[in-house]
Amino acid sequence: MFSHIMLGSNDIERSKRFYDAILGVLGAGEPHRNVNATGHTRLFYRHDGSTFCVSEPIDGEPATVANGGTIGFKCNSAEQVKAFHDVAVASGGVSIEDPPGLREGKLGGMHLAYVRDPDGHKLCAIYRVK
Repeated sequence: MFSHIMLGSNDIERSKRFYDAILGVLGAGEPHRNVNATGHTRLFYRHDGSTFCVSEPIDGEPATVANGGTIGFKCNSAEQVKAFHDVAVASGGVSIEDPPGLREGKLGGMHLAYVRDPDGHKLCAIYRVK
C-alpha cells in the first residue's frame, strides 16, 4: 500500500546518526543521500522492499511533529524490539509510554516499544506474536 514514509528533520546529520543506528538494528544499511536542486538534503533508507526517508523541509520552514502520528517499524523478534528501543535511547531518542514489552489484546499479543526521535517524531517497534 505504501511507497515510502518521509519525516522532516531540523538537523539532518543528527537524524542520520540516529536513524543509521536504529535502522541498522533492523538490517538497513547506509541511506542514499540526495541533495535536490534547492540544496535540501534527503536520506533514503531502503530495506526489505520499504523506503524510509528523512528530509530537510523543502519549503524552508522548520520540521514539525505530527500530533497523533506514529511510524511503526516491523521487527522479527521481541529481542529486536528491545534492541531497537535501547539503541534509539542510546542514540539520542527518548523512551515514551510503557517500557518495551509484551502487550496482550483482543487481537493477540505483540511486543511494543515507543520512542521519540531527536526531532520529536513518535516511532514504534512492533513484533506480533504468532
